[in-house]
Amino acid sequence: MNTVTKVPLLDLRRQPKDIDDEMRRAFDRVLTSGHYILGPEVEALEKACAEYCGTKHALGVSSGSDALIMALLALNVGPGDEVICPTYSFFATAGAIWRIGAKPVFVDVDPHTFNIDVKAAERAITKKTKALMPVHLFGQCADMNALAKLSLPIIEDAAQAIGAEYDGKRAGSMGAIGCFSFFPSKNLGALGDAGFVTTNDAALHEQLRILRVHGGKSEYHHAVVGGNFRIDALQAALIAVKLPHLDASTKKRQQNAALYTKLLGGLDLELPQAGKNRHIFNQYVIVLKDDRRDALQAFLKERQIATKVYYPVPLHLQACFAPLGGKPGDLPNAEKLAKTSLALPIFPELSDDEIAYVAEGIATFFAR
Repeated sequence: MNTVTKVPLLDLRRQPKDIDDEMRRAFDRVLTSGHYILGPEVEALEKACAEYCGTKHALGVSSGSDALIMALLALNVGPGDEVICPTYSFFATAGAIWRIGAKPVFVDVDPHTFNIDVKAAERAITKKTKALMPVHLFGQCADMNALAKLSLPIIEDAAQAIGAEYDGKRAGSMGAIGCFSFFPSKNLGALGDAGFVTTNDAALHEQLRILRVHGGKSEYHHAVVGGNFRIDALQAALIAVKLPHLDASTKKRQQNAALYTKLLGGLDLELPQAGKNRHIFNQYVIVLKDDRRDALQAFLKERQIATKVYYPVPLHLQACFAPLGGKPGDLPNAEKLAKTSLALPIFPELSDDEIAYVAEGIATFFAR
């Protein structure tokens, strides 16, 4: 008999206890080192991240959002330039473009993968287009082979996709620059804000390294304007402890996703499809085929099942981007997903009974 009565969307307190001692040792090591910004802890993490992502270079930075800004600056994107990105994503994707004075050009997404519609991206290219910024949304890579044929620099927004694969290649290894987040809710999370960038280009790596410290190649000498994009040594040390466990937690997410798919398969829902590539399930997002998403969410809340809407307002309809002239109806797939999609709990420490309780709640809603 299932005795579950409550399921959180995420519970970081459940993370494996067997690494607690190792993390405390890492904390003590940094505490006594007196070296709290950059340094050997960061360098060790960078080497491990580059190896994990299959890239020549990785650079620890202050956050996933700052990683996007750095990538744009490294590619010399600025005022008057356009960057094509999906409208269905976390705000930082477009916010980074806007903050450096460039124009985000929003395009629609594939209604099944939630990732950028490549044909729409191709139609959006103009003489002002400086880069593409696809998002590997919810842990599934965009169609990178098709995007590469558009012959523009690609910044991979891989904030939700560490370890995801496309055609045998890891997220962050296929474009000019990959941008990742270590936000605590991610598959590999820090105990605060942090992120990293990847590249296979030595010149871009050097430019990114300079941008990370206010644009100074050497102290107090600045050829370009960068920012304070540095990662803490403490966050690097803690993440380095967790990285060797990432594949195991990803496997558990995939198992959780498979169980959801099995239990929900007979309902009138569209369920996420991993396909032949490696989906890491940062989120497990279902799509209703009618207008009852909000009712389902409210029903599950009554049963103490936490869910979340990613994302209720597409970027082209955000108030801050009103000067760009976006209107309802412009990008219909994204607008429909904003009204019909719902993320279920998927974190690796969920029990099978908890997943069954969520699925039972959804089935009960449809049976009413």
